[in-house]
Formats: sequence, C-alpha cells, structure tokens
Amino acid sequence: MNNSRRQFIKKAGLGLSAAYFLPQLLSCENKKMGIDSPFTNLGVQLYSIRDLMAANPTDSLQQVAKIGYKHVETYGIDPVTKSFWGLDYKALKKVLDDNGLKSHSGHYDMSKYFSRNHQDKEDLNIYFDAAKELGQEYVIAPVSPMFDISALKKDDYLYIAEQLNKAGEEAKKHGLKVAFHNHFWEFRDLGNGTRGEEVLLAFTEPDLVDFELDLYWAEKAGMNPVSLFEKFPNRFKLWHIKDMDKGFTKTIVGPEFDKLDFGAISKEVKYTEVGTGHIDFIAIAQAKAKAGLKYAFVEQDDIYIPNKFESLKKSYDYVQEHLGKIS
Repeated sequence: MNNSRRQFIKKAGLGLSAAYFLPQLLSCENKKMGIDSPFTNLGVQLYSIRDLMAANPTDSLQQVAKIGYKHVETYGIDPVTKSFWGLDYKALKKVLDDNGLKSHSGHYDMSKYFSRNHQDKEDLNIYFDAAKELGQEYVIAPVSPMFDISALKKDDYLYIAEQLNKAGEEAKKHGLKVAFHNHFWEFRDLGNGTRGEEVLLAFTEPDLVDFELDLYWAEKAGMNPVSLFEKFPNRFKLWHIKDMDKGFTKTIVGPEFDKLDFGAISKEVKYTEVGTGHIDFIAIAQAKAKAGLKYAFVEQDDIYIPNKFESLKKSYDYVQEHLGKIS
C-alpha cells in the first residue's frame, strides 16, 4: 500500500470517527451550556390565554407550539363531561401530539378536598384518569380554599398537608405525583413567624408531594425564592415564571393587607411579560439545582397587550436568551 493511500484511509477514518462522535460531543456540550434545561424545554400554563383556549383550543395550541413552547400545563377540567375546552381527553391528546407538545402537569381544583367544612369533596380519581390519558406526571392543586383565604389558620394548613399526603398516596398507585401551587396568602404570618406554605412543606412527605412555586406570588408576598430553596431543598420541582410590573411592587402580605378581601388586594397587582418587570429571574435561576427544578412554565394571569401570543413570545424569547444558558 503506497503512502498516499495510507494517508487517505487514515484521514477517512478520522472523518468517520468525528462524524460518529460529534453528535454526542455536541449533546454533552449543549447540556453543559444549559441547552437541555427546564428553561429551554419550556412550558406554558394555558390559563394565560384562557379566553383564546375557550374560543378555539386547537388553533391556540398550534400557535403555542409555533412560538417554541415544548409543553403545556392544563387547567379547567370539566369533571362531568370529562373534557377540557370541549375536547375529550383523547381529542386533546391528539391535538397535543399533532403539534409536538407534551403535557407534564395539570391544575385540578381541590378546594373542597382541602376544606374541613366540606363533605362534598372533589373526586380525585377523575383527575388521575385525566392525567394518565394526557401523559401527565403531576396532578397539581392550584389553590387552597379560595372561599376561606382570610380565615385560614395553622390547623387548616395542617389539614391541607394531611389531605395532600392522602392524595399523594392515591396518586402513587396511578404512577402520578401530587404538587401544590401557591399564591400570596400562604405566606401570611399565622403567628410566631409561622407561614402556611412552610407548614405544608414541613408536614407533607417529599416522596408523595412536590411544590410548584409561583415566583411572582412568592415575591409579591415579600419572600426570596432562593431562601425557600435553601430551607426546603429539592421540593420545588415546578416553577411558574411570571413577572411583576415595575409600578406594582408593593408587598401584599402584612397587617395592612391580611384582613382585606382579594378584590381590595388585587388593586396592587399587575403582571408583565417575563424579563420586562421587577423580578430578578437570573438570580433565582442560578438556584434551580437547589430547588430540584424539573419543569418551568411561563404564566401571566392577565395579558394587557392586544396580541396575547405576542406576549407569550416575548416571555419565551427572554427565557431562552437569559435563562436557557444557565447550567
């Protein structure tokens, strides 16, 4: 074999090796750079576009996928018809599949299930069935009893924790997990510095119950999310990334607000697209490993610009550019 032929085979071999290993090397590098992170694999809570979902869920989900979102968090199940926005589970799953979307979690009302004063509690088995049909991992309680937020005491939160553990036990039988989503009132002082959210964290079993931290509501309650991650590591597997209008940064927890109804408090509340407001998401995102973050969702309870998909895109673009690079 002459030298030129040897050189050719040697170079070809190197080329084949590079072709074989390059995708793996790029994949490793991408993961180092955070490209395969909860922020690049970003979801959206569909409540953000609830009016559009009600009007045309199929078109709305197509638009969400075109923006770049990889998964969606559901809300608003009709437990009687066993459907979302007029679509039964199989029809909704098909729309998701057709658009390359997944759904890892959904919000399912448990207000009566958490209330000591209600015997007509929600049937969680309906929720578990829906979650399984949609391929979800998490059945999330979106709120503590709304009809009683100004009267909730430590014993009420202890009861909610007990109910969450029971729900977690049942969910486990279905291959699912339960999680709890906060608002601001869970951070009110119940006496001696005790807060409802911390009661729930302390008295639920980590193998049964996770938490979805709404970053906006935590900040609006005067809490530093990173301090929660440090105190309760690995419990906040899901985050709602929601920004606070710079003109509405007043804390709404404390003596001035704790006895007011939600209507009065809501005058101090205004949202904005992620990255245009008050919250330092970059500092929070640095602590994602401490939190145990698995799934992140953009959410904006009220969108004020006419084109709501444009709003979702602004938030998506910010997260990709500024949080997606955090390893």
